[in-house]
Amino acid sequence: MTRDSGPAPAAPAHDARAFRGDDIDVRPVTPDEIPDWIRALSVGFLRSPAVSADELAARSTVVVPERTLGAFDEGRCVATFRSFEQEITAVGGKAVPADAISNVTVTATHRRRGLLTRMMARDLAAAKERGDVVATLIAAEYRIYGRYGFGPAASTTEWTVDVPRTGLDPRWSRPVDGGRIDLVDAAEVRKSGPELHERLRRIQHGAVSRLDRWWQIATGTVRLDSGRWTEPYYAVYRAADGEVQGMTAYSVDDTWVAKQPHDTATVEWLIAVTPAAERALWHYLCSIDWITKVKTDGRASDDLLPHLLPDPRAARVTTRADYLWVRVLDVVRALESRTYAGAGALVLDVVDPGGLAGGRFLLEAAADGTGRCAPTTRSADLTLDVGELGALWLGDETVTRLVALDRVREERAGAAREADALLHTPRRPWCPDMF
Repeated sequence: MTRDSGPAPAAPAHDARAFRGDDIDVRPVTPDEIPDWIRALSVGFLRSPAVSADELAARSTVVVPERTLGAFDEGRCVATFRSFEQEITAVGGKAVPADAISNVTVTATHRRRGLLTRMMARDLAAAKERGDVVATLIAAEYRIYGRYGFGPAASTTEWTVDVPRTGLDPRWSRPVDGGRIDLVDAAEVRKSGPELHERLRRIQHGAVSRLDRWWQIATGTVRLDSGRWTEPYYAVYRAADGEVQGMTAYSVDDTWVAKQPHDTATVEWLIAVTPAAERALWHYLCSIDWITKVKTDGRASDDLLPHLLPDPRAARVTTRADYLWVRVLDVVRALESRTYAGAGALVLDVVDPGGLAGGRFLLEAAADGTGRCAPTTRSADLTLDVGELGALWLGDETVTRLVALDRVREERAGAAREADALLHTPRRPWCPDMF
């Protein structure tokens, strides 16, 4: 997750250097500075600055000093920035190396001095040098990251299901397809979950890789804050042949009104590799005694959930927003890594004020869905900012909409429609992870 306070304004002439923050040291942290960096991170996200020793120890294990930047003013850390190795699934299922950006904060005392700009420029240049194809982040605020070449590439939607309205059979007890739902413990989640997630990200564009640490945090083995850990419930769906095809973690409150139970099941995460597994897990959650509401995790905006219920109106949208942002670092590799809906050719003039990925490129897609891309001197069909290319890369946004919004310029009549026929995907991208 990333947070910042907006762009730096013009500096007053009488104190330009200090106001811009030129005298503030922006650099990778040293091992001795990691505790101070973690405290600055906590302050930046408006958490308690009194970070416990256990939290310092847990968070220190993810800090790779050479990819962890801090801004230091007279020895005090006033801004934080961290990136780490990641793979993201492109359209068609190919894993693409990405620079995952997280833990971005600027302390309120040092806003609008260009500190984020300096940290971002340094990190993206290093990512480009390493050979990462894209950079990714989850933006806490919408207006910040477009100026660094990021575009909103995958959205998220959360639903609240009014269980009595679903029309589901209240006597439902198990799937009718021969599969079964089992409650399992954390050890089983750590054993079966990683392989299930790997299967998911091979078929779900927008999904990202998970380190083993993700599963440790999700099951309480590693705790990043000092709050009391409450073990959730874990349920798995096994197909008739015993194969694990879906898994969820959820918590339950204890609410009674006039001696009647009105409990809510809150889904922390739910992944499935087949529609049958999705259906069974959602039906299970809606069938638990005393549960009158089910709150979902962040899902793809075209998730099947509402229409897995006899009455889709029982699932009410409570959140819909941008989520995963993508910054293209290598246009050729980004466009060649994904598949296309059919044959066609486009010349894209990509404008990149950051100087990392601009140029004019010819994209040629074959009938089998593969694409070739190379720099060209041919006249452009479309002119677009690198951030708009990021928004289009996973197939969620349409060129036609961006032309209407004056964010893409159509240089040849009909090019936007042709681009949508190639780039847009039948199902929307989804990133299940917060990072």
